[in-house]
Amino acid sequence: ELRNIDRFLKLLVKKNGSDLYIKSGSTPRIRINGQIEDLSREILSPQAVDEILGYIISDQDQSTFEREKEVEFIYEIRGLGRFRINVYQQMMGLAIAIRYIHIDIPSFEDLNLPPVLYSLITKPHGLLLVTGSTGSGKSTTLAAMIETLNRTSSLNIITIEDPIEFAFKEKRCTIQQREVGRDTPSWPKALKRIMRQAPDVIMLGEIRDSETILLALTAANTGHLVLSTLNTMDARQSINRIISLASPAMSDEIRHLLAATLVGTVSVRLLPCSEKSGRVPAVEVLVATETVRKMITDPEQVGHLRQIISEGYGQYGMQTFDQSLGNLHRSGLITLEEALKHASSPTDFRIRARGIDGQSGMSWAAPEEEEEETE
Repeated sequence: ELRNIDRFLKLLVKKNGSDLYIKSGSTPRIRINGQIEDLSREILSPQAVDEILGYIISDQDQSTFEREKEVEFIYEIRGLGRFRINVYQQMMGLAIAIRYIHIDIPSFEDLNLPPVLYSLITKPHGLLLVTGSTGSGKSTTLAAMIETLNRTSSLNIITIEDPIEFAFKEKRCTIQQREVGRDTPSWPKALKRIMRQAPDVIMLGEIRDSETILLALTAANTGHLVLSTLNTMDARQSINRIISLASPAMSDEIRHLLAATLVGTVSVRLLPCSEKSGRVPAVEVLVATETVRKMITDPEQVGHLRQIISEGYGQYGMQTFDQSLGNLHRSGLITLEEALKHASSPTDFRIRARGIDGQSGMSWAAPEEEEEETE
């Protein structure tokens, strides 16, 4: 009989799922290729869920949960993988959301990411943002960036995470991974002291508040490469979000500091593959050229970034989501129907797709400004 979560997690991995959902009064469910399905027909009682949680939670995390009604931590099964556990209270009792973190860290090629990312992560300093919605692959993309540097460069890399997800094995780099709450009291305190640890690269699991973004921008402006994530959908939203985190008195300073330090933004959305199981990322890439930096300093110009990204496709390796969708469709990785579902202008995309089908080249203009995505 149960009551040990390990058998659920082994089934999650065996079925190549990404998430496991457990709550009182419901069957355990998993997400496979973006779709949720039952893992078993077993209805979990409140007692069963309590027993599952008791098996995996530490005393410290239990205290946090009792105080705050939610907690996040990592659970590991040797030889199987690491799992990010999020426990929270809901109307019917306890609920647990579990994300599977693969042992093997994928490469850019494994993830089908554009090659321009390599030039972005080898900049000596600046801020590089990976953005997207929850479950879009931000953490995996960030891990692939760190692992690429680990294989190819000799650097001192320090990560600040909450919690630590991917565990890196040192190759050419020295890597220190610090967890908020366990190894350091908070994001700001870790960042304030990090300069004395002589990092070349700083990886922040997420930018969450004004103090963290100011410290991250300061680090990027003083000779460090800072990699982090935001829960935003594209470059325009990302820039606006960074500036909105600042107080009104600081917004102009943050805007100019961001313009001076930004290396680029990489925004990801996962789409189902056309002929095989699995998902593939559609990726928008903004490279911070001088034109982009000037636009960031002018609030009226940020809304026109998508046009600049489209025009920078050939020279700088930038790409809009529609250009990425066009590449994926032309390569046979996604269907036309799936591409149209996610295109900023489906009618316009269909016309361009006919051009892809009949031509060897790729020529996609940016959508008109009135078609610009809303937040």
